[in-house]
Amino acid sequence: MQFSYSDKKRLGLYVHVPFCRSKCAYCDFNSSVPQSADIMSRYVSAVISHMESYKNIIKEYEVDSVFIGGGTPTALPKEELVRLVRAIKKIFPLSKGAEFTVEANPATVSLASLKQLRRLGVNRLSFGMQSADNRELKALSRAHTREQFIESYRLAREAKFDNINVDVMFGIPYQTYDSLLKTLRFLTRIGPEHISLYNLKIEPGTPFHNNMKAVKEVCADEEMEYAMYTAAIEYLASCGYYQYEISNFARHGFACAHNLKYWNCEEYLGFGVSAHSYFNGNRFSFIPDVRKYIPAIEDMNSSIELTADSEQLESRERMGEYIMLRFRLNDGLDPNVFFEKFGVSFEILYGGKVQKYLKNGFMIFNGGRYALTPAGMFVSNYILSDILEFEDLGAYVGNF
Repeated sequence: MQFSYSDKKRLGLYVHVPFCRSKCAYCDFNSSVPQSADIMSRYVSAVISHMESYKNIIKEYEVDSVFIGGGTPTALPKEELVRLVRAIKKIFPLSKGAEFTVEANPATVSLASLKQLRRLGVNRLSFGMQSADNRELKALSRAHTREQFIESYRLAREAKFDNINVDVMFGIPYQTYDSLLKTLRFLTRIGPEHISLYNLKIEPGTPFHNNMKAVKEVCADEEMEYAMYTAAIEYLASCGYYQYEISNFARHGFACAHNLKYWNCEEYLGFGVSAHSYFNGNRFSFIPDVRKYIPAIEDMNSSIELTADSEQLESRERMGEYIMLRFRLNDGLDPNVFFEKFGVSFEILYGGKVQKYLKNGFMIFNGGRYALTPAGMFVSNYILSDILEFEDLGAYVGNF
């Protein structure tokens, strides 16, 4: 069958840039401070070659969302980031109006670089602000200040970006209920189109984890974190930001199309170290080591195995993943859609489990859909583990 452009299947594209100017004390993402500009250039070349190897595989697709994440993509030399963006546009057929996001640290952008990205078709920026309080930023070992964020945001608007996300964290060192609301008031005054709100998770292998006792002494307890979360939901709603996912809030029309692909179990390809994909019924990821990834691409006869994990999802696994991801969304899960997808009744399989959460206020059934309330979202890991009887949901679901 021949596909016209409009008939093609839709695909998301993620590219991982694992470089940062400095490593934050809480971060367990695959990122590091690069040893040289040469390693960054070789990495970009390797990613481009890797993407080119998929050209024939994706002939029946068009890409309607692109997300360059990290790490810090804007930590790349400007010419390397530009080369990467141009290669994506050359290799992949992008649909008209495709969402094209680049993550940025406020300390790593300039007016010239932002203008060039905008001219190349990047139409969405995601700034990692985390807090508007300099003491809190210092405690997180962020590479920027409140003042640098303000200037970077101003430059982004001057460069004609009209779709900006800003990340905020809660439960971080020295943060109080009032200081979180001050950060959110500051943010809503400047008016980004999208806000992501994440709670601090202290992960193994990070400096925070190595100094956990001291860190926890200056962080809010779980009860206060819950108060912060619910207050943030109410405040953001009052300012026109509707919550559409556990950690994400947007003005109408600005929900992140790329992330919705993950939560709706739609297809996407990821390139670069540690990048994950869900494509043609397979879930797979690539090796996490830059020092192995680059030579594996540069020498196609290399003995280095490029794929870290690969799994053909069976019906039961797809069902469990669908439930986990749908319950991240405010829209929740429609049992009729569930039956259409899997040919079994959600109520028969899980009705007994969800009843107790409906009764105690952690879940609602409204408009024919089951959905978690804010209280349920705050403890979503526990609820989903109970419903699905899984012990480890970490690959798909975090608290935030």
